[in-house]
Amino acid sequence: MAMERELDLRRPVTVWRSQDLLEGQPASSLTMILRTVGCRWNRCTMCGYAGEGAPASAQDLIAQFECAMERSSLDVSVVKIYTSGSFLDSAEMPVEARDAILARLQSQGIKKLVIETRPEYVTPQTIEICLTSLPTEFAIGLETASDLIRENAIHKGFSFQDFADAAEAVHRQGGRVKAYLLLKPPLLSEGQAMSDAIASVRRARGHADILSLNLCNVQRNTVVERMWERGEFRPPWLWSALEVLKSVPGPIVCDPVGAGTRRGPHNCGECDDAVAEAIRTHALSQDVAPFQSLDCPCKSIWRELMEVEEQSFGNPLF
Repeated sequence: MAMERELDLRRPVTVWRSQDLLEGQPASSLTMILRTVGCRWNRCTMCGYAGEGAPASAQDLIAQFECAMERSSLDVSVVKIYTSGSFLDSAEMPVEARDAILARLQSQGIKKLVIETRPEYVTPQTIEICLTSLPTEFAIGLETASDLIRENAIHKGFSFQDFADAAEAVHRQGGRVKAYLLLKPPLLSEGQAMSDAIASVRRARGHADILSLNLCNVQRNTVVERMWERGEFRPPWLWSALEVLKSVPGPIVCDPVGAGTRRGPHNCGECDDAVAEAIRTHALSQDVAPFQSLDCPCKSIWRELMEVEEQSFGNPLF
């Protein structure tokens, strides 16, 4: 049997360049995923990122960051650092590594940093540490405005009020907040998932500067994967994402990760690329007009399936 390749703890999981919104305008961005010990909570039904965790030291994480920054250049304005957990959790991102990373970004003249964190790690101290270095957007995986769905379908482990309190603390000190919302948690029908996403956008809007609609995909070694293998879960249709984006005010962004694959959000296969590209374009333009020209025979199938679901299971959630 071939030996498994040993992880290089001094290299990030992945890094890529793209574009992000900066003060309402497209700007060059660098995104990196650092390999930490993983999320301390590690109970969410759709999240398989814990499997990427490894015992990386502070020096390993600094080396990962510097490796990722080699993909940077003078035109990069936004840096997004993801750890598959919480950047502000000192057990995951040691203080030594956090401070070295913030100092490096400050010296680079980066205009915006985006980090992910659970609300329990958002404190006046952690907020100040970030904002003292550079403008920071604190991204929180709210997933849904419904405490019932978040607790019973996602197992997120915090309430909407916890999110709102963390957002208020960030705003009080001059930072920005991004809220991640999940389209189609397990146990919801397609129509229920759309209704929940639209309601969640409207409620979260008062607490977040920008919203990110995340389309549920099937990650390995998760509850969602086991349901998917038994035929009990289908990733959301891309038509559903379009409907949500058309129904709510911006700014709201969406990057349909895995679009067109069996494990990712998809339609029929024929129109997936065009619809996914329109969604990515909308993230930078916030213009829904191009959505109107998108069509495919599978759109009527999507509508009919939702009607069948509604007749069979009804609309109420749980």
